[in-house]
Amino acid sequence: MKLSFKPADVFVDRHNGPDAVAVAEMLQTIGVESVDQLINETVPARIRLKRELNLPAALTERQFLQKFKQIAGQNKVFRSFIGLGYHDTQLPPVILRNIMENPGWYTAYTPYQAEIAQGRLEALINYQTMVIELTGLEIANASLLDEGTAAAEAMNMFHGLTKKKNATKFFVSEQVLPQTIDVLRTRATPLGIELIVGDHRSTDLSDEAIFGGLVQYPAADGEVFDYTDFIAQAHERGQFVAVAADLLALTLLTSPGEMGADAVVGNSQRFGVPMGYGGPHAGFFATKDAYKRVIPGRIIGQSVDATGNRAYRMALQTREQHIRREKATSNICTAQVLLSVIAGMYAVYHGPERLKQIATNVHLLTRQLAEGLRGLGAELLVENYFDTVSLKLESAELQQALKRELEAVGINLRYFGESNVGISLHQNAEPQDVADILGAFGKVLGKQAAGSVAVPADAELVWPANLIRKSEFLKHEVFNTHHSEHELLRYMKQLENKDLSLTHSMISLGSCTMKLNATAEMIPVTWPEIGQLHPFAPREQAQGYSQIFKDLEAWLCEVTGFDAVSLQPNSGAQGEYAGLLVIKAYHDARGDHHRNVALIPASAHGTNPASAAMVGMQIVVVKSTERGEIDLDDLRAKAEQYSDKLSCLMVTYPSTHGVYEESIIDICNIIHEHGGRVYMDGANMNAQVGLTSPANIGADVCHLNLHKTFCIPHGGGGPGVGPIGVVADLAPYLPGHVVVDADGRTEGAVSAAPWGSASILPISYAYIAMMGGEGLKAATETAILNANYIKARLEEHYPVLYTGENGRCAHEMILDCRQFKKAGIEVEDIAKRLMDYGYHAPTVSFPVAGTLMVEPTESESKEELDRFCEAMIKIREEIRAVEEGRADAKDNLLKHAPHTAAVLLQEEWTRPYTREQAAYPTDFARRYKFWPTVSRIDSAYGDRNLICACTPIEAYADQEEHLVPTDKGPSY
Repeated sequence: MKLSFKPADVFVDRHNGPDAVAVAEMLQTIGVESVDQLINETVPARIRLKRELNLPAALTERQFLQKFKQIAGQNKVFRSFIGLGYHDTQLPPVILRNIMENPGWYTAYTPYQAEIAQGRLEALINYQTMVIELTGLEIANASLLDEGTAAAEAMNMFHGLTKKKNATKFFVSEQVLPQTIDVLRTRATPLGIELIVGDHRSTDLSDEAIFGGLVQYPAADGEVFDYTDFIAQAHERGQFVAVAADLLALTLLTSPGEMGADAVVGNSQRFGVPMGYGGPHAGFFATKDAYKRVIPGRIIGQSVDATGNRAYRMALQTREQHIRREKATSNICTAQVLLSVIAGMYAVYHGPERLKQIATNVHLLTRQLAEGLRGLGAELLVENYFDTVSLKLESAELQQALKRELEAVGINLRYFGESNVGISLHQNAEPQDVADILGAFGKVLGKQAAGSVAVPADAELVWPANLIRKSEFLKHEVFNTHHSEHELLRYMKQLENKDLSLTHSMISLGSCTMKLNATAEMIPVTWPEIGQLHPFAPREQAQGYSQIFKDLEAWLCEVTGFDAVSLQPNSGAQGEYAGLLVIKAYHDARGDHHRNVALIPASAHGTNPASAAMVGMQIVVVKSTERGEIDLDDLRAKAEQYSDKLSCLMVTYPSTHGVYEESIIDICNIIHEHGGRVYMDGANMNAQVGLTSPANIGADVCHLNLHKTFCIPHGGGGPGVGPIGVVADLAPYLPGHVVVDADGRTEGAVSAAPWGSASILPISYAYIAMMGGEGLKAATETAILNANYIKARLEEHYPVLYTGENGRCAHEMILDCRQFKKAGIEVEDIAKRLMDYGYHAPTVSFPVAGTLMVEPTESESKEELDRFCEAMIKIREEIRAVEEGRADAKDNLLKHAPHTAAVLLQEEWTRPYTREQAAYPTDFARRYKFWPTVSRIDSAYGDRNLICACTPIEAYADQEEHLVPTDKGPSY
């Protein structure tokens, strides 16, 4: 036997699904001799890279984790009492292990197929209920990206609602968090909105141009104001008011809703979510019921299923960008589902009384801190406070001396102005922390501080009575039941069991790239060196993060061919927005303020025109040919027509139709000839890496969905990261940050944190480090192989709508299901029937209505691809039975799908097919059955009767009285 020494755990073999034997069989089915032949027939030679990717050699999992531990170890985890919306918190281990570190939760997709997402949807209903009751308003969404962008969404909502003809000004309290003001400026400027920053107690609201305002509760310096009169004055003038609030503080403070607020925004981070050097965290947004049709973000609502049972779903989806495009009021990429699930479960676990106790502990410690500071002669700048006190020292020298003294014992405070200091305590603060802080103040001020701090056993709140919360909150049973670990563990598992994720089967969503999220990539995310850093900690304490950013930016530049990358955008849509801002800033800097036309192909992602509208651009649609490609003649004509005003073209490559357009270089050249820039949507980078690149085809800007191509998990609809790459002359216009020096960049921020969702960047870092250049290229090739294998197996059953010159698809394809309408079968029926086979549907009716867009990714094995193909072929046979009259047009397997256990166990079975046909259509389904927990959901009913909070338990007792079960299938 001949022996050779080589690694036994090469990561690319773990990541890519098919082995060598499977690849050979797949190539035979496709009808090519080799992978190289397939790639040559698929990817146009004109756009191919002329060299291999220059990336570090691939590491094994063990090597990576050892090396990354050293990198992360460069971060110094100080005790940070900086505040400004970010606080250390205790994530209960039972939630850490069973949600945050559980692929059953983090590999699930956005809950568009609600029948197999009831667990996640219930968790989000809990989150919405928590936000509604703490804020005192009537409706809340299922999360936004962060507090800064949530505040910007409030401003935009008010601007759309106002009846003022000259609504051009928005008031912002000077005590709003500085990073929020930074994001507001960024979002306001392109829309022609002027921010008026001042003191809410003295500002003049009589200006008719003011349409709304934003205040902070508690304020940035810690002061707790009663905004009742301010809000009333604004309302008298037809102005709206949003309050940026702290959820923990609201357990003790009067809710903003009771003060009259029109919207309440904020960040749920301190409800158990690690700071993570800035994210990801779930922003929240609550408003009045009157604004439910225009509230931004996703809303989870309650409806009924085909048997009359209550069921959850995403409500009012027609507002979303992929449907309404530039007229959308909801951005499909602005949710942070996994983090909102964690925050909601934190509230479920603790319940109202323990939440109040946590808040009480924080406040009482802060009171001891304030009294100790006064005892040292310090003059506080705040009178009424919750967890934050601010003071002014006599000189900048004293401020710096204090900073040195505290950093020597591992403590960070907020230092602002020439000599101001802010101190924000949090859930994990201890009496010794307060003693250490006071000791440092004593040394600097030349006075003796007490060596220990004792918190009194009993104390009264000393706030004015109108600031003390009297209303109850979190009264629903779910927040008052699961307070022992065993109860919560079982509750979370019950919810998890209702959801289909990548732990069950492939999720072949075109455009969404649901690929393997390897465990080795995920492990560092919950290390304290990654999770416990405050985003505004001094840069010298985050040298590990600095190396991660530096390496990752360089690697992404190599992959894209660009010269600079910003990691700040914390979603794909944020990346689009940031990329367009860069182009706008470039034109403005050259004096070309009039260049505001964005050419957008008819086939583009719906987010493209919506993002262009947010930047204030004029959208001009470019026609598509019958092949689904950009119409070059129309593009030339439009570029010529708008030559003087042309800002950019927005293009997806490969196209949204799953084809490498041969003319892409010509397309980019046409735009450049007319002075425009090319923005490439990076949604389909999974088909480019190692074979071509955005810069190679002629693009100037591209956002990358790290939660697609670069393996950050979808988390049930978030978190995501959407960094942007740019060519050299656009690099000066990348986003900066007002609080932290983001590598010298000065443009306005697009996210609240300087590096966006920093704590999940290690996932993409790990993926690239363990794949290396050759591995990344192999992944792209395997994605194309897998897609063409599915195409070869299914095209005789389902027409493939678009292909390239040689009849190949890229990494995804569109299956045309429109011909089945003649038999009464809709594409949705196929999607629901796939659930009975144990599969999530591919992307439904996008980008073409009545179709399925399939993307298998490189991570799926041939065995899994075959199981999916078997399911699709059997469903085609079921459709054929309807077409040929062997099955009833309305009373058939597809129209009644999905089939729940409850339906199949009914004593009387009157349907014209067997229970076995419904439940076990394949051997795989028989052996590994995933049971949908509700029957098909009536979407229209849910939109007409919107309920987006936990239903009172008494309502379930009346269910049979109000909801009569039916066996007639869905009502639409």
